[in-house]
Amino acid sequence: MAGLVTLGPASGDTARERGRRSRLLRLVLTRAAGSVAVLWGAVTVAFLLIQVMPGSTADVLLAGSSVTPRIRAEITAQYHLDDPLPLQYLDYLGRIARGDFGDSYVLRQPVWDAIGSQLPDTLALILSTLLVTAAGSLVLAVLGANRRRWVQTLFAGVESVVVALPPFWLGLLLLTVFSFTLHWFPTIGATGPSGLVLPTLALAAAPTAVVAQVLREGLLRALDEPFVVTARARGIGELALRVRHVLRHALLPATTLMGWIAGSLIGGAVIIEIVFSRQGVGRLLLSAVQDKDMPVVIALVLFAAAVYVLVNIVVDVLQWLIDPRTRDTGRPA
Repeated sequence: MAGLVTLGPASGDTARERGRRSRLLRLVLTRAAGSVAVLWGAVTVAFLLIQVMPGSTADVLLAGSSVTPRIRAEITAQYHLDDPLPLQYLDYLGRIARGDFGDSYVLRQPVWDAIGSQLPDTLALILSTLLVTAAGSLVLAVLGANRRRWVQTLFAGVESVVVALPPFWLGLLLLTVFSFTLHWFPTIGATGPSGLVLPTLALAAAPTAVVAQVLREGLLRALDEPFVVTARARGIGELALRVRHVLRHALLPATTLMGWIAGSLIGGAVIIEIVFSRQGVGRLLLSAVQDKDMPVVIALVLFAAAVYVLVNIVVDVLQWLIDPRTRDTGRPA
């Protein structure tokens, strides 16, 4: 009889855990299936924008050199540039489905080789930006979650000013002060950890201010919950209360916002890489668009869309883990 009493709850707990894992798996598979439409839409929009841009792809392939009409016609036929636009589109979708992005029209090398040579620098910038954003916003939110009106006004004012600063202007300001005047950091084009500091600060400033504001508001709301009174009655310190108990309740909106920021950082990296003369896929994308180098543009757009989709799936899983309410419904709150 004792064995039955013991096994009953254990079996129920195991069934509940299996059900939760099953709901989490369905959530991931549903998001992954929906991402196919996002990737298709991104590739389609990029293809159409390249087609409507002024200039000719044949001129890009010829590098502006003067050739006979016969040679020009041969190059046009070789790259199927004389095919109807729907046929070009379907042919390109077929090659993308096979993973064949071809060679860059301008760089004369396989597309993924061109991207792979620039990707590490951009990934280093994005990862450092995310780390600074997460750490900085957490510190600012915990320090600014104060009931005193002047404290809230001070933090909100500073955050609003930082958000209003254009990243390129902030980058130039950081270069002027810390590189050209104080000589604390290398100037433009520098590599290595020291050359990553100023670009990271320029790119992370606005996201840090936005996430800190959202996180601080969530902390202030959570401080009004009844469990805070109970925790204080037990003698827990104020900092421990905020970090160990209150912070978890404020993480959901901030986690969603961090996912959006992470997916959009590739676009922001374009400006920062130009200002600081850094190598990376941002500068590669800009030059590819200007040169109508369609294989590189399509590959980079698809890569950025895939990163955005992957980050959103990770955010959904994190929400499922952070908020117990979502584990019984399988949907983020």
